Amino acid sequence: MKLLFVADPIESFKTYKDTTYTMMREATRRGHAITVCEPRHLRWQSGQRVMAQVRDIALTGDEKNWFTESARREAALADFDAVLMRKDPPFDAEFIYATHLLEQAEREGARVINQPAALRNHPEKLAVMEFPQFIGPTLVTRSADDVKRFHAEHGDIVCKPLDGMGGMGIFRVGPDGLNLGSITETLNHHGATTFMVQKFLPEITAGDKRIILIDGEPAPFVLARIPQGSEVRGNLAAGGKGVAQPITDSDRATARAIGAVLAPRGLLLIGLDIIGTKVTEINVTSPTGFREILDQTGCDVPALYVDAVERAVAR
Repeated sequence: MKLLFVADPIESFKTYKDTTYTMMREATRRGHAITVCEPRHLRWQSGQRVMAQVRDIALTGDEKNWFTESARREAALADFDAVLMRKDPPFDAEFIYATHLLEQAEREGARVINQPAALRNHPEKLAVMEFPQFIGPTLVTRSADDVKRFHAEHGDIVCKPLDGMGGMGIFRVGPDGLNLGSITETLNHHGATTFMVQKFLPEITAGDKRIILIDGEPAPFVLARIPQGSEVRGNLAAGGKGVAQPITDSDRATARAIGAVLAPRGLLLIGLDIIGTKVTEINVTSPTGFREILDQTGCDVPALYVDAVERAVAR
């Protein structure tokens, strides 16, 4: 297959932990051709197909100088067997514009994974609200009064922006309500921006579990991201420790129930985050965790993913 990865600059990849790199490595092992571009390289001119300035690369096997580039060229997205959208958040206006260009490429015959409309319709923080049976008490608002009422009801809460990633901008407010007003102003920009408030889940001390869902089926191992020191954030980018562990029967059942709804919508790859038994996020833009699970358990999640891509292209 000819695969186009739409991703962040490949020079920035940390290969020792980068999931997109593991996808490319497995695809290369199977003989598939790898081409890359960034969302800023997409172009759609009236009367023409969606195009991109792309780079054809080959993996070297060396994780430091990990690729060589053979060509830079302009190519139509529909000329690839699959286009893999792997741009990290934020889920901002530019990300939405990119999904519109990718959706046009779909109309021209491109196979885009995850499907652009599904990416656009499932922002990662908000997507959990469709599944109230699996989440803890959660509020989405821009109102300071709403936040005060939620805090008065639940006592210990977490506030987070809707467009963040890697634990950025997350605040815990305890029963004393210290700095709640200031935190609210920081996140809602004095009433101009909507954000999320969740009841604090003390089970975070055992880890924020990342469950990888591929075509609706959870991988047999999860990555528990465990907060370190005084942190309440388990995110690896915030210093959390990643520990792979077998998926529990309860988490498997939750993941399958959500996957049965979301996979048919075009979400081939999902990163489900669970604290205790409660789902906290549904990550669809660029889920990670492949490398850590592979290295710690031998469970070849990249192979499971490329298997699913090959099946999707063959359909």
